[in-house]
Amino acid sequence: MNDFTYLHPNNQDEASRLLSEEKTLPVAGGTDLLDLLKADIETPETLVNLKSLPGLDVIEYSPGKGLIIGALVTLTELVEHPILQSKYPVLAQAAHEVGTPQLRNIGTIGGNLCQRPRCMYFRGDFDCLRKGGDTCFAVDGQNKYHCVIGGGPCVIVHPSDTAVALLALNASVVITKKKKSRIINLQDFFVLPKQNVTTETILEPGEIVTEILIPEPLTGTVSGYLKFKERGTWDFAVVSVAAVLERSNGRVHSGRVTLGGVAPVPWLEKEVSRRLENVTLSETTVGELAQYALTKADPLEMNSYKLPLARNLIKRSLLSLS
Repeated sequence: MNDFTYLHPNNQDEASRLLSEEKTLPVAGGTDLLDLLKADIETPETLVNLKSLPGLDVIEYSPGKGLIIGALVTLTELVEHPILQSKYPVLAQAAHEVGTPQLRNIGTIGGNLCQRPRCMYFRGDFDCLRKGGDTCFAVDGQNKYHCVIGGGPCVIVHPSDTAVALLALNASVVITKKKKSRIINLQDFFVLPKQNVTTETILEPGEIVTEILIPEPLTGTVSGYLKFKERGTWDFAVVSVAAVLERSNGRVHSGRVTLGGVAPVPWLEKEVSRRLENVTLSETTVGELAQYALTKADPLEMNSYKLPLARNLIKRSLLSLS
């Protein structure tokens, strides 16, 4: 690990100014950044401590308007918050699936959204595309855990559990640079490799994720998160599913289904979501709906198993909410 300067800004303006400099990175919980520093994947000259910024560690709920989550709110706070448990259980469940209790106590929601891929080639001693090289070694290599849709030229999967849940909730992020802020729908916050192969988000130097905005759920909304992982202990998703359904009188009027572990970004399953309009969920209808998932997938040599896995998880998720 190289030497670096560690700075404590007093406010967002100062933090933004410092982060506009070259070879400078932000740090909050630091659970992902520490691994990147130790592996020499990130070699900053300066780290800017965002934990010292005031006002970004609170959760605010306004009836009829929705939820505002500060980017420095920890994952444990999301898991334990009564409003999330009652109105946004998909997010509380997803946050609970992240790491271990110790990691959730430290890790922040902002950091979880902005974490970098877990690809063995990116994290290992390979000069891959995402690190500025000219080869994605996973395409012809070990690709059991890589994407089945949205890839090319790089075939990573996005590692965040909470991003999948927030996408299902139609959340937005507030991005601040100095005294200016912009609100971006979460679907537009992440970028595919064909847009930019060296980064995962639209963040520019000096920009900071400060808040996450989630609209008020309609009456009758139910939601849930399912995650398949190889190990019984904590692990990243092989495939995960978040579902948010608006229903009444036994019928689903609308819904959003999103997937993790299948694409370089949290993946909105548009065809399944589109068909969740004015339907009654049963074993038969849910089984039919699930078959529309990932119909345009292009799996790699070792990961076609993700297609039936994703469809079965969608089926389980929808039935559990019916």
